[in-house]
Amino acid sequence: MPHFFINSSQVDNDKIIISDKENYLHIARSLRSRIGENLLLIDENQIQYETAIEEITNSEIITSINNKYPSKRYLDFELYLAQSPLRSDAQNLLIEKATELGVNGIYPVKTDNCALNSEMIDKKIPKWQKIMYEASKQCERAIVPTCFERTTFEKLFQDVKFDKIIVFCERIASRTIRDSFKDKPIRKGEKVLVIIGPEGGFSQREFDYIRYCKTSGDSSHSVIRRVKPEECIAQNDKIEMLTLGDMILKAETATTVALGNIIYEYSNSDR
Repeated sequence: MPHFFINSSQVDNDKIIISDKENYLHIARSLRSRIGENLLLIDENQIQYETAIEEITNSEIITSINNKYPSKRYLDFELYLAQSPLRSDAQNLLIEKATELGVNGIYPVKTDNCALNSEMIDKKIPKWQKIMYEASKQCERAIVPTCFERTTFEKLFQDVKFDKIIVFCERIASRTIRDSFKDKPIRKGEKVLVIIGPEGGFSQREFDYIRYCKTSGDSSHSVIRRVKPEECIAQNDKIEMLTLGDMILKAETATTVALGNIIYEYSNSDR
């Protein structure tokens, strides 16, 4: 059943009037929907409406509400992704899959080994937001996630508050997602950030920064001393440095595997 986002102001008793240009053109022109066909609509309050088309005019579509209920198409914790943007098709695929898996937002991070320069990242953000919108419609999500402005590790760690930060480090981590959930499972309502590196991996400077934040609990230093592996004790217990196993994964694959496994472990944990 086709799925579209609406505003609750469009609901009039047992009718919903679709008059915005984008939804109207998609339903009436692209899908060539007809009277009697069903549409699935959802408003900003995450109320889902099962409707049937009653009338199609030159400017609006009138539907009747057959059923309505709160949507269940969302995670009950807040999941965010911070990743170093990839080249064109790979990044588009990553954005689409992260949206399908339920992220609340994506932070494009300009890392030392990032495949795109700052200007290109800024230019592509509206396109990535559009991909998130279309993917949300296709998988019947309750909300459309946000593609935030370009940022850096330093700004992300300093400016945004999370209950847990999970960094997937292919070179220096040995603990897995399952190990993490055994010790410190994600709880309902928590705000969780997952960080995935660029195609070439994190730079040594970035590894040192993450290690410093983890051991000191301080993210305010722009110049980070070299931190020895044996010093990486979880003094800042919000930061987890995890591995996805012994295989080397492409960044877009690692993102899907990481998010999927976190959601799986959460759904099977005692929360």
